[in-house]
Amino acid sequence: MIDFKSTATQQIAMEAFFSGYQAFTAKADEMLARRGLSRVHHRILFFIAKYPGLSMKELLAYLGVSKQALNTPLRQLLEMGLVQSLAAADDKRKRLLGFTAEGTKLEKALRREQTKLLQRVLNEAGETAVSGWLLVNQTLGNSR
Repeated sequence: MIDFKSTATQQIAMEAFFSGYQAFTAKADEMLARRGLSRVHHRILFFIAKYPGLSMKELLAYLGVSKQALNTPLRQLLEMGLVQSLAAADDKRKRLLGFTAEGTKLEKALRREQTKLLQRVLNEAGETAVSGWLLVNQTLGNSR
């Protein structure tokens, strides 16, 4: 049985989490940096891909940031021709976000690299470990 109250175990768990996250984001960060983009841009691209046609309000909620924090990176993606903002059919004041062809290409390339890494390490870890890992990450995501 693992003693999660142990400071040493907590430190090991945190270091493993940070190392894993660094490995997961490294290739995508590299690809984004070549375009002058960062992880915040990646998060925006991720949620637009997951929820095509989402509104600004919905994107703010998914990201958990203020409108001010979203303004600059989203504007950059729009100006670079990666993301487009279209008026909703039912309300012209409502702006819906989607990808341009170039934005779709970039998001798919980022996702492909991270998916390849996850497939490899999850296959190595085995089904029991994957189930535990998913549970831990889902619990983390729900704890905000």
